Amino acid sequence: GLRSLSPSDPQYRGRYTGGPAERDAAYHQGTVWPWLMGPFITAYVKVNGGSTEARSQAAEWLKPLQEHLSDGGLGQISEIFDGDAPQRPCGCIAQAWSVGEVLRAHVEDVKGIRPSP
Repeated sequence: GLRSLSPSDPQYRGRYTGGPAERDAAYHQGTVWPWLMGPFITAYVKVNGGSTEARSQAAEWLKPLQEHLSDGGLGQISEIFDGDAPQRPCGCIAQAWSVGEVLRAHVEDVKGIRPSP
C-alpha cells in the first residue's frame, strides 16, 4: 500500500495504536492504505508504456498484499496497515475496496486483461 503521509512530515504517525482519539489522529497521518496501490500501479504501468519490466515490477509491489489474502480474514485485505515497519494490519480485517483494487490492478495492469467496452 501507500502511506497517507510522508515519514518526514512533523504530523506523521507511524503506528495506528491507542484509544479512539490516538487512532483517529493517526488514521490519515501515515497509515498505509492498500487500495491506493491500484491507481498507483495503473499509473506506473501506463507511464512506462505497459512494458514487460513495468508489469513485472508491478507484480512485485502487489505480492505482499496478495500474500495478505491468506492472513487474518481469509480472502480479504485489511483496511489499513501501520506506516512503520513491520506494517501490521489495522482497522477492519476485510475492506472491499482494498481487495478490489489489488485484484483489479493484478488482472488489468499486470496480466493486461481489460474488460470489453
